[in-house]
Amino acid sequence: MALEAWLLKVKKRVSSTLNSTPANTKHMVKKTSNVGVLALEITSLMSKLIHLWRSLSDKNIAHLRTESVSLEGVHKIVSSDECFLLSLACAEMVENLGLLVKSLSVMSKRCHDLNLQSFDRLFDEFARTGCDPCHWIMSWRDMEAKIRKMDKYVKTTATLYKELEELSAVENVVKKSLKSCKEHEASIKQLKIIDQQQKLAWQRQEVKYKKEKSLWNRNFDKVTILLARSVFTVLARIKLVFGTGHANTIPVTSLPRSLSASAAVYPSENHFDNSVSMVSGPLIMIKNTKQQEKSPGLFELNSKIIKPPTGTLGAAALALHYSNLIIVMEKMIRSPHLVGFDARDDLYAMLPQSIRWSLRGRLKGVGFAATDPVLAGEWKDALGKILGWLSPLAHNMIKWQSERSFEQQTMTPKTNVLLLQTLYFANQEKTEDAITELLVGLNYIWRFEREMNAKAVLHCDDFNRFVKLHDCAS
Repeated sequence: MALEAWLLKVKKRVSSTLNSTPANTKHMVKKTSNVGVLALEITSLMSKLIHLWRSLSDKNIAHLRTESVSLEGVHKIVSSDECFLLSLACAEMVENLGLLVKSLSVMSKRCHDLNLQSFDRLFDEFARTGCDPCHWIMSWRDMEAKIRKMDKYVKTTATLYKELEELSAVENVVKKSLKSCKEHEASIKQLKIIDQQQKLAWQRQEVKYKKEKSLWNRNFDKVTILLARSVFTVLARIKLVFGTGHANTIPVTSLPRSLSASAAVYPSENHFDNSVSMVSGPLIMIKNTKQQEKSPGLFELNSKIIKPPTGTLGAAALALHYSNLIIVMEKMIRSPHLVGFDARDDLYAMLPQSIRWSLRGRLKGVGFAATDPVLAGEWKDALGKILGWLSPLAHNMIKWQSERSFEQQTMTPKTNVLLLQTLYFANQEKTEDAITELLVGLNYIWRFEREMNAKAVLHCDDFNRFVKLHDCAS
């Protein structure tokens, strides 16, 4: 009876502790004005904001202009207009900021501060006119300090959620132990339950400590104002880096017309107007732009710029498919001797009808013999050159897509890959011409490898027969 009374007491204590966490989390946040369970969602916003801010550093902006915009593949199948390419980079950054602003707008409606409740209006006014009545824009030095603070919040909150998961696991173990406890196992179970309860108490203390260090116990309004000021500062940085009038840059229709098949694969050198000048070190300003305060908003204009025009792989929803296709061909070209008939058929099944027609036209009249080692070597060199500029865009497309997939939306991108560095804005006709050229070359070197292997096997068989005849004769 004493044991039953003790077990009942333990059950009540565990049950009361487990039920101490309010079920209505919204009510808790409203009552305490703390972040609470929204900490994980807010740290996700913070981490993305940190990533966006760092992508606008002097070093990264200099890299954007000197390397990213100057990629050979970008100039061949996207555009050689540096000003247009920078407008794409700017539009994508503004687009990413817009997603953060939408989430922050929802948060601001729950604040007590009247200025925060008017975040939508204030931000829209700043985006259109540059007016900052609340003086939310921070200096570079202050913003860097806030970035370090947010980075610390992100790390401590991530640790907190690991501890919360551990707490949940320990609570489940204690619950199961109490339910399965029987009288004839009393002495053993009693010791186990005591040990588990001690572990549970320790874990609760650890969670309490981590809550104090993380966003969980931070004032909701203070966290929101931190994010709001940071968003204002990031947009101010974008305006400074790309020019205050960047919202009205080059029209989307400025993508060059497609070239002929030969020009697409081996185009001549592009000489383009250097319409982007460097000011204040690596900061970029786009010339010949005018700010229109009464025109559509900054985000609306940039959404139009980043929308892929007709004739591009993005508009045809083929960018990701063609990226996978190019990567498969890249592996085959590197090791043609390992490609079997099944892999060859699978590759052909990946081809859209337009490329199949083009491939049939290129292969008409081509003989079945592929025995010229000089021609095979020339094809390998040619394919290597094409892959040299086409493959990076395909790999970048895969990286960009994987970082923004549904499963990764709560995580921070690990790279600074922009859409202009992918196949998203690539001209469809020129890309298909390049892919066709790869297929024609792959067809030849694949057949050449098989011919050489067949000859080697035949030579080996002849040699074996000669050895047998010689043995018989002797």
